[in-house]
Amino acid sequence: MLSFRASLAWVLFGAIAASPALATTTTGSPSRSGSSHSHKSRAKAKRTSHKLHGQQTIEPARVTEIQQALIREHYLSGEPNGEWNTETVAAMQKFQADQGWQTKLMPDSRALKKLGLGPDYSTAINAKDSTFGEPPPVSTIPAPQAAGFAAAAGTSNE
Repeated sequence: MLSFRASLAWVLFGAIAASPALATTTTGSPSRSGSSHSHKSRAKAKRTSHKLHGQQTIEPARVTEIQQALIREHYLSGEPNGEWNTETVAAMQKFQADQGWQTKLMPDSRALKKLGLGPDYSTAINAKDSTFGEPPPVSTIPAPQAAGFAAAAGTSNE
């Protein structure tokens, strides 16, 4: 019995001692399970290959519109030239700061709307025949429909 245990101990000791010698090193791409090193290198590669998103430049025609609006609002002087230069950036920053808005990302959509340069919906599908007149008088709305409106609003029609 002692010899069996002794031989088993020697076999286990030999297996443990031989395992580093039999281990293989890999070069190239790491396995799917990966190690912490491979995760770090993938994360670093991801950071260095940052993809730019969103609008990177402003078209000269749009810059001219912005400059004209800033001149009209007395934040910029001179003639519009269509170049997003330091004077235009400073004027836009000042305008946005005066409104209490952020000044680092430019131009802010609220600032463009405030300058009268918001989106143009004149060519929208439903804009051609739309009217923005006064709503019809309450007396022209059928009684059941008016009662439904009043019930939905939580008000009394009486």
